[in-house]
Amino acid sequence: MEEKSLKITGMTCSACVRAVERAVSKLDGIESATVNFATEKLNVIYSTEKLELNDIINAVTNAGYGVDLQEKKETEKTNKNNSEFLKFIIALGFTIPLFYISMGYMIGLPVPNFISPDENPLLYALTQVILVIPVIIVGYKFYTIGFRAIFKGSPNMDTLIAVGTSAAFLYSIYSIYEIYTGNSHAVHNLYIESVGMIITLILLGKTLEARSKAKTNDAIKKLMGLVPKTALVIDENGNEREIPVDDVTVGDIIVVKPGSKIPVDGIIIDGKTSVDESMLTGESMPVSKKVGDKLTGASINKNGTVKFKAEKVGKDTALAGIIKLVEEAQGSKAPIAKLADVVSGYFVPIVVLIALIASIIWHLSGENFEFCIKIFVSVMTIACPCALGLATPTAIIVGTGKGAEYGILIKGGSALEAAYKINTVILDKTGTITEGKPVVTDILCFNNYKEETLIQYAASAEKGSEHPLAEAIIKKAKSKNINLLEFSDFNAISGHGLECVVDNHKILIGNKNIIIKNNIKSEYFIDEANIFAQSGKTPIFISIDNTLAGIFAIADILKKESVFAVSKLKEMGIDVYMITGDNKKTAEFVAKQVGISNVLAEVLPKDKAVEVEKLRKKGKIVAMVGDGINDAPALAKADIGIAIGSGTDVAVESADIVLMKDEVTDVVNAILLSKKTMKNIKENLFWAFFYNTLGIPIACGILYLFGGPLLNPMIGAAAMSFSSVSVISNALRLRKFTPISAKNLQV
Repeated sequence: MEEKSLKITGMTCSACVRAVERAVSKLDGIESATVNFATEKLNVIYSTEKLELNDIINAVTNAGYGVDLQEKKETEKTNKNNSEFLKFIIALGFTIPLFYISMGYMIGLPVPNFISPDENPLLYALTQVILVIPVIIVGYKFYTIGFRAIFKGSPNMDTLIAVGTSAAFLYSIYSIYEIYTGNSHAVHNLYIESVGMIITLILLGKTLEARSKAKTNDAIKKLMGLVPKTALVIDENGNEREIPVDDVTVGDIIVVKPGSKIPVDGIIIDGKTSVDESMLTGESMPVSKKVGDKLTGASINKNGTVKFKAEKVGKDTALAGIIKLVEEAQGSKAPIAKLADVVSGYFVPIVVLIALIASIIWHLSGENFEFCIKIFVSVMTIACPCALGLATPTAIIVGTGKGAEYGILIKGGSALEAAYKINTVILDKTGTITEGKPVVTDILCFNNYKEETLIQYAASAEKGSEHPLAEAIIKKAKSKNINLLEFSDFNAISGHGLECVVDNHKILIGNKNIIIKNNIKSEYFIDEANIFAQSGKTPIFISIDNTLAGIFAIADILKKESVFAVSKLKEMGIDVYMITGDNKKTAEFVAKQVGISNVLAEVLPKDKAVEVEKLRKKGKIVAMVGDGINDAPALAKADIGIAIGSGTDVAVESADIVLMKDEVTDVVNAILLSKKTMKNIKENLFWAFFYNTLGIPIACGILYLFGGPLLNPMIGAAAMSFSSVSVISNALRLRKFTPISAKNLQV
C-alpha cells in the first residue's frame, strides 16, 4: 500500500469534494480516499499492485477536476489571490455603472434620456448587455466548471451560479427581443443587473474566502520559515565553508556561532552553549547544551560556539517531521465532517429541484413568468454548500496549527475529535508524573557485603539495561569513581529485573518478585523494603550468588507541574489514574502527593494495554499518557494515546498526540484545545445548516406568501458569499487560544 497527497484544482464547494472522493473510491485497489476542501488536497491510500498513480489522476480528471503535481510556492499562491482580486475589481468596475443605469431612475438619480427606459427602452437594455458581458467574461469559470459538472453527473456550487444567472440572462435577452418587436413593457422584465451583481458579489466572496483561508495556514508558514538557508561546514582540510543547507550530509561537522540557527539535527562534539528551542516546544527558556547532547535543526544557538556532527538532514530532521505531521493533520478529515460531506453530495441536485418546483408552483398559482424566474434565480444563488464544506477543515487547520505553535502535535482530525470526549486519563508514573531521572538515596548492605562492592556489581550489571532505575545506580557508581566490570550471560526479565554474571558471580537485581521467584531468603529484610516504599522510594534488591546482598532505595522526584495538571483534569470532570510497575506502597505514596486516588501498581509492561482495555470495557473514553517503549502498546490501545515528546520514537509513533515539552500540563492543554476546536466546528456546522434551512424557504417566497417582500437574487448572492467568509472568520477565532501553564507555581 502507498499513501499519496495530491493537489486538486477546480473544486468550488463540498459537493466537489464528494464527487472527487466518489470517483477515486470506485477504483479497484483504493483503501481510502479523502478530500479536504480547505487545503484542496486528496489524501489517498492505494495498492500499487492494482493501481498506478496515473489511474487515480485520470479518475479525478474524468470527474471534471484537475491534479496539480507541482506544489505551488507561496509567491505563486499570492499571485493567484491577487489575480482573483483583480477579477473582482474589473467586475465591480462594470457592475457599478450597470447597477446605476438599471436602478438609478427608480430612486430619482439622474440618468441620460438616450438610455432612459421610458425614452429609449431598447438602447437602455442593450447598454446593460454591453456592460454585463465583461463581468460574465471575468466570471467565465463559473460557467465552464458549472456546466461541465452537470455533464459529469456531479453538479456543484458553480452549477447553481451558472444555471441561475444563465436563466436570468436568457430571459432578459428574450425580453430585449420583445422590446425590439414593439413591446416596450418588456423593459421591466430585465434581470441583467442581477446577473452582474451576482457574479461580482460571488467574486468578492471568493476573494475574501481565499485571503481568510491563507491565514489559517499561518502555522505551516511559520514552521517552514524557520529552516535556515545555509550551514557552516568544516571541510576535509579543516576549513570552515558555507554551503546550502540542502547540501549537508550525515556525518558532516558543522560549526554554529552565537545567534545563528542550527541547520540540521545532530550531536555536539565540542563546546557548550544554551539553545532556544521555542520553535519546537513553545518553551521560551533556553536549554543548556554540552558535549554529547542533541541539537535540533532550526533552533537558535544563544551564547556559545559549538561543533556538532550532523545525524539527520533534509526530510529526516525533527522540524521536517513536525511540518509533515501538521500538514497531514490539517489535510485529514474528522468523523464529524462526514455528515456535511454526505449532505453536500445530495445538496446541489436537491436545490435545483426545489428551485424548479417552487417556480412551477408559483406559476400554477397565477404568478407571471418574470416572478417565477426571480424565484428560480433566488433559490439557486442563495443555496451554496461552501459553508458546509469549510466548517470542519478550517477549524481543524487552525486548531492543529495553534497546537503545533505551543508544542502540541495532534496527528489528525480523528484524534482532535476524539480528545474532547475523554473522561479518563491514565498517567504513567516515571517520566510523566515524575522527572524520570531517579537517584539512589539509600543503600542497605547485608551478609557482610560492603557498599562499594554492591555499587560496583549492581552498576556493572545494569550497564546492559535501559531502565531509568538502572541509570540511577550507574550514576551512583560514577559519582564515587567506582570502576565498572564486564558482564556476561545478560538476561532482562520484563517487569522484574535482570540476571547476569559479573566477575564470575551470579547477579540478580530487580524488585522483590525476582528475589521470590529465585527462592532467595529475604523475609528478614521485607520490613526495611516496606519503609522505603512507604516514603515513596523504590526498593531494588540485589542478590550475589543466590544470597541477598543488599537493597538500593531509589527515588524519582515529581515534576513541579504534576499537582497542578491533575487538579485541572479533575476540574474538567476527568477521572485520573496512575499506572506503574512500582510496588503498591511506593505508587500510592507518589499518587497521594499529586492528588490521584486511582492507582494501578505493579503492572508489567505487557499488562499496561490490558489495564487500558479494562477501563474501556467499562465504557470509559481513555487517554493513555506515557513516554517509554513499554508504554507503546498501551498508547496504541487507548482511545487517545498521548506521548511526551522527550520519550522514545516508538512511543511517539504509537501516539495520537505528541507533547514536545516534558510538561504533563500539556495533557490538559491538548484536551482544552480539542474541546474549543470541536465547539468551533459545531458552531460552524450549525450556522451553515441553519443558513440554508432558513435561506431556501425565504428564496422560495415563503415571506411573500404572508405579505412580506420577495427576496432579490442579488441579496441571495451576497448572503451566500458572506456565509463562507463568516465560517472561516469563526474558525480563525481559535488563533486566540492560550494554553494554561504551571510556571512560577509553588507546588
